[in-house]
Amino acid sequence: MFSRYFHDIEIAIESLLGNKLKSVLTALGIIFGTAAVISMLAIGNGAQQEILDQIKMVGVNNIVISPIQDLAGTGENDEETSENGNGKQEKFSPGLTMNDVQAIKEIIPSVKKITPEIVANSFVVQNGRRVAAKVIGIDNDYFDLYNVNLEKGQFFNDYQADNGIPVCVIGANISSKVFSDVDPINQYLKFGHVWLKVIGVLEKTSVSLSAADNAGVNVVNDNVFIPVQTMLLRYQNRALINSKSISSGSSFWGGWFFSFSGSQETTTSNYHQLDKIIVQVEETEQLTTTTEILSRMLMRRHMDVKDFEITVPELLLKQQQRTKDIFNFVLGAIAGISLIVGGIGIMNIMFATVMERIKEIGIRLALGAKKADIIAQFLSEAILISVSGGLIGVVLGVVFSKLIMKFTGILTIISPGSIIIAFGVSAIIGVIFGISPAKRAAEKDPIESLRYE
Repeated sequence: MFSRYFHDIEIAIESLLGNKLKSVLTALGIIFGTAAVISMLAIGNGAQQEILDQIKMVGVNNIVISPIQDLAGTGENDEETSENGNGKQEKFSPGLTMNDVQAIKEIIPSVKKITPEIVANSFVVQNGRRVAAKVIGIDNDYFDLYNVNLEKGQFFNDYQADNGIPVCVIGANISSKVFSDVDPINQYLKFGHVWLKVIGVLEKTSVSLSAADNAGVNVVNDNVFIPVQTMLLRYQNRALINSKSISSGSSFWGGWFFSFSGSQETTTSNYHQLDKIIVQVEETEQLTTTTEILSRMLMRRHMDVKDFEITVPELLLKQQQRTKDIFNFVLGAIAGISLIVGGIGIMNIMFATVMERIKEIGIRLALGAKKADIIAQFLSEAILISVSGGLIGVVLGVVFSKLIMKFTGILTIISPGSIIIAFGVSAIIGVIFGISPAKRAAEKDPIESLRYE
């Protein structure tokens, strides 16, 4: 029974091979439609992976409090304070300080972890090698907040963190640049006037993102981390800097001055003791309410001076993800439309083929072929065109995805699901758009077909 249908398929293959150019042109819509679907889905998967990597790097449920630097550098804002509106009183804000960190930790119950951050951009020196680095004063919670893992060594212990001991944990790039030929653990780096003992090396972060800091993403490879108390006691404590030391370009601690040699950091306009406060809440649902509470609390502590801003990187990234999802859906829909257009092209060509081969259809029917044989023949042609076009489109889609990543830098990830979807749709389109021409061919009257010129 099935052998006769195999014969019909053989006739369909012979017909396609006999009209190679027409067959290829017919399949072009399916080929490029399939390739476009795979490429678009690969771009969408890549965008989603980048967002997931960013969310991992900004930390789950994190809230970032950043200072707004007063251009005058004084921390004073003019505010109308008199009831009649005739007088003005200068309000002074202490800026973001360690006292804010302690108050947030003690007062807000939804806070799970919190860490301050103080940044100094300068150079580290070791055995005559000078490498640009960002030295950051933090608490140990920082590494948990940003999901940072150790490659070797250890994090700060409680004694080192509480007493400002000159120790550091370095990023992978600092390790490879400065300690390329030795084990960095227990070696020393000089930053400013202090030698820092290396106690740990962080795992290398593979994510490279433009404007990463602005997105709240912290790429740690070129950073040197020290306890925040070490930064405050041995380097910079802006809370103790007076206006005279600011104007002279020096930093003042407990009666003595110090300035970084070759430092890239400008402190003349920054009166905040901290450069950031990172807060982590227990649940994602608490992000919005905790952000509101933090804003009100800090406004009271800063004498109603709005010298800080609060951002929630995870929510920003998820909003960005939603925007990309919509964009990718539109691109995928456009690519899907091209598949439909390719299917319509197959149907048009098959209708034309039926008209060209009416006499052949009449001869087959006159010799005893059944309507099912005619349907099988022309449906086989449509399916072969769509399946072969789908296979070629899959190959082109994979190639296009690789070329997009190579020449544009856009991450593309090809999933088996996208290949199955694209190829499956192309095959289904062949069936759907091939049925009507096949039925039309089968319904031809044998006598009229034999008389057709």
